Amino acid sequence: MLKPTFKAVLFAGLFASLSAIAADEPAAAKLDMEKAKQTANTVCVACHMADGNSTIAQNPKLAGQHAEYIYKQLHDFKSWNGKPSERNNPVMSGMAAPFEEADMRALAAYFESQKLTLGESKDRKTVEQGQKIWRGGIAAKGVPACAGCHGPAGAGLPALFPALHGQHTEYTEAQLKAFRDGGRTNDPNAMMRTIALKLTDAEIKAVADYIQGLR
Repeated sequence: MLKPTFKAVLFAGLFASLSAIAADEPAAAKLDMEKAKQTANTVCVACHMADGNSTIAQNPKLAGQHAEYIYKQLHDFKSWNGKPSERNNPVMSGMAAPFEEADMRALAAYFESQKLTLGESKDRKTVEQGQKIWRGGIAAKGVPACAGCHGPAGAGLPALFPALHGQHTEYTEAQLKAFRDGGRTNDPNAMMRTIALKLTDAEIKAVADYIQGLR
């Protein structure tokens, strides 16, 4: 279980980051949802499908994801004012490059409005292990329960933590390893990096597969 002081620092960083994002948010009435739909059908469709239910295991499902989270990722993929992007991904950096703030907001809202297609866990041998990590963490390592932030059913918490239920095993596994190995560093206050550092490949795979079957 995380120490209260550590949790306080983590949440302070999260709220500060999200407050800055919210301050820039335009009124919903100004979002060009028709343009967002067109972008989804012409640009995003190849990797994520037009409705955000990616059929490629290495690419995340976006349908039903919290708009604040999608916006943050798009924002982090893009280079601003000549500075390197906060999230390193050559493909997504190229895709996000032409987007303005309003485009990102609208696209995030569009995918949030789509219905997520849930999945099933693939490896029945590791379901119990994945479930234990999700529900109770790993006390001996100081790993908190995933459900503590992402919810018992993986629906997440809007503006704070992303929804994970139904996400592809391969994508979740790759992201946890990226957090652990330093390939991904755009988590507020290094929250996910701190947790992932304590997980083995087998533990990451087990919880990632369990997540795919969450509902």
